[in-house]
Parts: sequence; C-alpha cells; structure tokens
Amino acid sequence: MRHPLVRLPLLDLESFARATGLHPELVRRLVALGLIDAFRDAAGDLCFPPSQLAAAGRLQRLHTQLAVNYASLGLVADLLDRIAELEAALRTRTRTQGGMPWT
Repeated sequence: MRHPLVRLPLLDLESFARATGLHPELVRRLVALGLIDAFRDAAGDLCFPPSQLAAAGRLQRLHTQLAVNYASLGLVADLLDRIAELEAALRTRTRTQGGMPWT
C-alpha cells in the first residue's frame, strides 16, 4: 500500500459537479450505482477524492461516444478494465517468452 507524501483535499459535491460538468443529482446517481467512489464527511455530505475526476470523465466519454446508458456503464467499464489487464498480461508474457505478439 502506498502512502502519499501530500494528502490531496477532497472535493465536496458542488465542487466535484462543477469540475466534471455534471449535474449534482447525476453525480449522486453515479455514486449510488457504484460508478464513482465517494466518502461521507463528519456532516454526512459526499466528498470525492481528486482521482474520481478522471473516473467521471471516462464515464462521460463512454456515455456520449458509445451511447451507453448509465445503468450499463459499470459493466462496460469493468469489461474495458479486464481487456486492458489481459492485454498487459499478454505483452508481459510475449516479452518474457520472446514470442511474436498476436496483433
């Protein structure tokens, strides 16, 4: 486990929504669907790590470019992550065995 030297501040819901260009209600929906990670602060308000800005951007691109509905975004994102893992494993295997890549 890595420990950052500097802890980045969390974004509140309004700041996160403004930074991503998403409506706060849509952000809440994405959190409820488990597509964006958020934490509750002491007051019970949603807070977001800055790393979730990239996750929200990816979800927006999938939604607009592939016309994937919000309910399906989790499955599509998981499948894309799995493909990336398999491709990385294949590249590693090809390098260590000295074989030719399949592409």
